[in-house]
Amino acid sequence: MIAISSAFDGGNIEVVNAEDASDVRLAIRRDNASDFLQWFYFRATGSRAAAWSFRLMNAGASTYPTGWAGYQVAASTDRKSWRRLPTTFEGGELRWTHRPEGDVCWYAYFAPYSLERHADLLARCADHARIDTLGQTIDGRDVDRVTVGNPAGKQIWVIARQHPGETMAEWWMEGFLGRLLDPTDALARALGRAAQFHVVPNMNPDGSFRGNLRTNAAGANLNREWHAPTLERAPEVAVVRNAMDTSGVHLCLDVHGDEDLPYNFIAGSEGVPGHDARSDALLATFKTEYQRVNPDFQQTHGYPIEAPGEANLTLCTNQTALRYRCLAMTLEMPFKDTANDPDPREGWSPARAVKLGASALEPIAAVLPAL
Repeated sequence: MIAISSAFDGGNIEVVNAEDASDVRLAIRRDNASDFLQWFYFRATGSRAAAWSFRLMNAGASTYPTGWAGYQVAASTDRKSWRRLPTTFEGGELRWTHRPEGDVCWYAYFAPYSLERHADLLARCADHARIDTLGQTIDGRDVDRVTVGNPAGKQIWVIARQHPGETMAEWWMEGFLGRLLDPTDALARALGRAAQFHVVPNMNPDGSFRGNLRTNAAGANLNREWHAPTLERAPEVAVVRNAMDTSGVHLCLDVHGDEDLPYNFIAGSEGVPGHDARSDALLATFKTEYQRVNPDFQQTHGYPIEAPGEANLTLCTNQTALRYRCLAMTLEMPFKDTANDPDPREGWSPARAVKLGASALEPIAAVLPAL
């Protein structure tokens, strides 16, 4: 018999039958108050003498079932180093077999990013930046902002993890903030003289703690609330958008993860009314410079470009582009490996997400004078 637990920060699993370690049958729990289903994170405890075999029996009923093609489960025995395991998706079930090095092992959709680690990130930032709370979530958690730079300069907003299961977004934030606040980095110092940065590392701490894929405690998909956010349904968006109204916005970068596409890419706001040649040029400059400084970013694959005037204005990128007439973008990273430069052991990993975050300073610097 094997013991399965998800009663911890970010945990998500339901036990169907765990009496036989060679056939552990599990199910992914849906986000609370919604039907989204994809994120999982659990701990297994048992004898290391035999291999453990797992089946996520409702994987075929997930929100993005095509995302399982080519996907490999992340596993760790120390919750620091996460490696990928051979994984199959067949008959609507996600399956893998593993013989861990110890009696306990954690398995997850992607390497988790806990609220404790979020607190540690803020503590490191406090030495070089201002930390404030924009408001509280439905569960009473703080919506934290890190601010650094020149208040009289261009106003840059960078947010992450509207969808809490997209943990690679906050790993990206570690790299971005680590470099932005490095007093020995000449580019970071120059950017701080020319601009003020407003950074929200985790937009959805309630969903993060609850082990949700896409929603907050009220069951709201925050990235569909930017047109008319309310404190009752999406306080996280309401307080951030209010702060944006106060500061103004010249550039907004919203950091996400994509379940299906095995690439790092940016989606712009081409479908927003008023999008023009200048906006296209800024977007092209940002993407070209990002690819130049970090080839993990690419421009060949991504979402279809929206036709003029057909943008979904409930999304952060589209709404901020319209509301502030600014350069607004969504950065997507994969849950899988990157097809253009695969790593069979770790896939797309926290370490590579951190590096991609640190690399974002150059494309910001490239567009800043024209914002």
